[in-house]
Amino acid sequence: MKKIAVVGTGYVGLVTGVCLAEIGHDVTCIDVDQEKIDLLKSGKSPIYEPGIEELISKNVASGNLRFSLETQDAYEVGVIYIAVGTPQKKDGSADLQFVEEVAKRIAHNIKNDVVVVTKSTVPLGTNHSILKIIKEHLQVEVSVDIASNPEFLREGSAIYDSFNGDRIVIGVENDRTALILEEINKPFNIPIFKTDIRSAELIKYAANAFLATKISFINEIASICEKVGANVEDVSMGMGKDHRIGSQFLNAGIGYGGSCFPKDTSALLHIAKEAGYQFEILSSVIKINENQKSVLIKKAKERLGTFHGKRIALLGLSFKPNTDDMREAASIDISNQLIEEGANVKAFDPVATNAAKNLLHPTIQYVGSINEAIQDADAVFILTEWKEIVHFPITNYVKFMKHPIIFDGRNCYHLEEISQHSLDYYSIGRPTSKAIDR
Repeated sequence: MKKIAVVGTGYVGLVTGVCLAEIGHDVTCIDVDQEKIDLLKSGKSPIYEPGIEELISKNVASGNLRFSLETQDAYEVGVIYIAVGTPQKKDGSADLQFVEEVAKRIAHNIKNDVVVVTKSTVPLGTNHSILKIIKEHLQVEVSVDIASNPEFLREGSAIYDSFNGDRIVIGVENDRTALILEEINKPFNIPIFKTDIRSAELIKYAANAFLATKISFINEIASICEKVGANVEDVSMGMGKDHRIGSQFLNAGIGYGGSCFPKDTSALLHIAKEAGYQFEILSSVIKINENQKSVLIKKAKERLGTFHGKRIALLGLSFKPNTDDMREAASIDISNQLIEEGANVKAFDPVATNAAKNLLHPTIQYVGSINEAIQDADAVFILTEWKEIVHFPITNYVKFMKHPIIFDGRNCYHLEEISQHSLDYYSIGRPTSKAIDR
């Protein structure tokens, strides 16, 4: 068992701390936000992530997990994880102000030798900058080693991913630090890949950029499918059966969003530019993704003619299911354009409503069920593939809407099932199904 401090109780920090406690370590999660710490001490999570509150309660009760404001006692540990946000600047680069502040606070508080592990996604060279900052601000003479340990968690399944990952990447400068991190992570029983610090920093960006590329690629294939009469789901399935390609991240839709892909692709593009390299593929990936957000709007305009005075229902607001994260969600751009062009918008999301209210247009009406959202609607936009939406009875669209028209940005329904009902159905990269054809 190691005594560990995790600085930052956002998405990455909280999941990291809870899971390290679950495998037996003595973990203190540190934050400067009193309200957040009080919430966590009460057993509640400030983020929506399936299973996290159960693990918080379990490990607080066992004594493996505690939550603390910034105190010197909280830093009396052997290993400190930095897990604070690195938001995107206007130029696409990562904003490191929070990471740098933590480095200074570590220097001011530590009284013994420590290993500082960067969990936050940071540009190349950041770990060495962290070490430099710490050494410049140390109050006592101690030894500090650094390590890069990027996370590969998917929002909505982060707890599962923590215990079932493909690999744990650690970037280190010496064997002693590597051994410490190997001992910490051994109970996860996941293969550990050791490398140098700069390579570890780049692995996270490269991995996310490649997955984003797969998404943009299949969305381009979807556009071709619509023009030639093919079905992107069959194309994707046929591609995915090739083990060299794989089926994951080949689902056509209205683009990627969230806290990682948009930020990390832009950051990697900036890193490449700073290094004097034009990353042409990644530039296209980002451009394609931006364009993909408007696909449903274009389809709806062609079908409806105008949005002025139309009643539109939005189903799903978060960027993906099983999270309340609204960062870079397609619902933001789509809802703004609908309202700008005179539509009356109702919205339903099983989890993200409160988060959405802080971001979306104030005229949007939020309702507590799909039936309420679609009642007398002129059209429905499906923006997130929540299970509540995927399993929603198609007959209810016919029952509650004026003239059922669905624009499905996540291909939630099988075309064979849709064809059995009297409605117009537009999806991504698949043939349109119209009531008039039946």
